[in-house]
Amino acid sequence: VKAAKEHSIPQDLNKVLENKVMETVLGLSHVKLSVVERTCSGDADSEGIVSKSVSSHSDLIPGVYEGGLKIWECTFDLMDYLTEAEIEFTNKTVLDLGCGAGLLGIVALQGEAARVHFQDYNSTVIDEITLPNVVANCISEGRSGKDRNASNPPSKRPRKAESSPDVLSRCRFFSGEWSQVSQLLSNSKPCLKYDIILTSETIYNPDYYSALHDTLAQLLDANGHVYLASKVHYFGVGGGVYLFEKFIEDKNVFRTSLVKTIDQGLQRCIMEIAFKNSC
Repeated sequence: VKAAKEHSIPQDLNKVLENKVMETVLGLSHVKLSVVERTCSGDADSEGIVSKSVSSHSDLIPGVYEGGLKIWECTFDLMDYLTEAEIEFTNKTVLDLGCGAGLLGIVALQGEAARVHFQDYNSTVIDEITLPNVVANCISEGRSGKDRNASNPPSKRPRKAESSPDVLSRCRFFSGEWSQVSQLLSNSKPCLKYDIILTSETIYNPDYYSALHDTLAQLLDANGHVYLASKVHYFGVGGGVYLFEKFIEDKNVFRTSLVKTIDQGLQRCIMEIAFKNSC
């Protein structure tokens, strides 16, 4: 069991962006992941996930590394859907669950969410990818949500952080297994509940369905909504949209709706989840 840990935001934001090479996608800055794989070692990767991922040629090592070093395609599907459906983040409390690069949470921040919390299984992902991405998009050179769809060439130069704007005070960062993070957040005073939970490509392994379901049940506000992006089927590990939908149906806690289907390449879906008795 991977214990939960909250990660502090360093006072010197330039340290967060030190030696980071940034690119842009859909108008959002993010750390160039291939550079992280080449340069992240020693204390910066105490879990050893970078070397293990590279040496095993795998984006997933169950119980060791859960894919946060890569931006998965369903993340972009969900970003598009949030724009198309005009999902309202203003003054909402949002959780980016299994955040990886944190792009979904950054979209919520740019949508004026009151609080955005980021969670990933691996602490290395939070420190070396998620936190730098949030900082890079929050500093004075960051772009507003209105400009998100503007195409921009990748920025190869490291960003320099002038100061910590108010937006970072709305963020918290957590690593660890879902059950442990859920317990940590539930034990806080007041107990944290989220209006919106965003999650992408987190239902690939049926072994995790129970922990994910319980986490959503524990952390979602009574009238909150989960937006989940996934492939219809994950070959090799066996998970997918319809299997998770059936799992939820059997538990009889949530109602689900498939709000968008994407047919290019492997079929993908956006699922909306809410409590059965919610408004």
